[in-house]
Amino acid sequence: MTGYAADLTLAHLLADTADALSTARFRALDLRVESKPDLTPVSDADTAVEREIRGLLAEHRPADGLLGEEFGATPSAGARQWVIDPIDGTKNFVRGVPIWATLVALLEDGRPVVGLVSAPALGRRWWAARGTGAYAGPDASHGVPIRVSGVTRMADASLCYSSLAGWERAGRLDAVLQLMRDTWRSRAYGDFYGYMLLAEGALDVMIEPELSLWDVAALVPIVTEAGGTITDLAGQPAPAGGNNSALASNGVLHPDILRRLGSPPRIDAR
Repeated sequence: MTGYAADLTLAHLLADTADALSTARFRALDLRVESKPDLTPVSDADTAVEREIRGLLAEHRPADGLLGEEFGATPSAGARQWVIDPIDGTKNFVRGVPIWATLVALLEDGRPVVGLVSAPALGRRWWAARGTGAYAGPDASHGVPIRVSGVTRMADASLCYSSLAGWERAGRLDAVLQLMRDTWRSRAYGDFYGYMLLAEGALDVMIEPELSLWDVAALVPIVTEAGGTITDLAGQPAPAGGNNSALASNGVLHPDILRRLGSPPRIDAR
């Protein structure tokens, strides 16, 4: 048993509760959708899920901090902070596309140590804690270990990316288009899903020009415990705080992608 076993068990409880709420509202005819100040959508399912998770964390981990996408931060005097995205992929959710998930992460001193992604419309969940390996399955009782691919050449790699418009705004569209030409296959699965397919070895690279802490925190333990690497485009370990870029890979391909899209990785001379 790791030191995070109880936290991972709690993360599954949070996800079970979230799944029950979100699936009941998925494709509901009376689903209410509003626009946030940044013009991104928020549904009544987003807010209901986060409220319920906040209540459970207040009950089970009252001393821990909490950051949620919809209701902001609850501070803590300690080093532990839960980070929640109640529905990652809200645009998919409100249009009836089944690729959306609840993301649950636990950070210690700003570094993710527990991560769980639950996608109930896909019947799939992924989870990891530091030092445990990464797992996937329909629920906590039926998880199997997952591992990134062993692909070593860009010409053999499957690439996943977020919207091309985002890469254009980031000034890297030409580099991304060339990367698409140089890889075996490219698809835009979107949001959390590309990272989870990477962790399972189904694809080899996932790139995203901008995302928030709640978008990436839960992904980090899963990708890294599956043997992969996840950094920003400057090669710094994710999450870096604030608005992040993200590059996740099977590790072998990471230096080449950084060279193409960002800054060269730092070399540890020790």
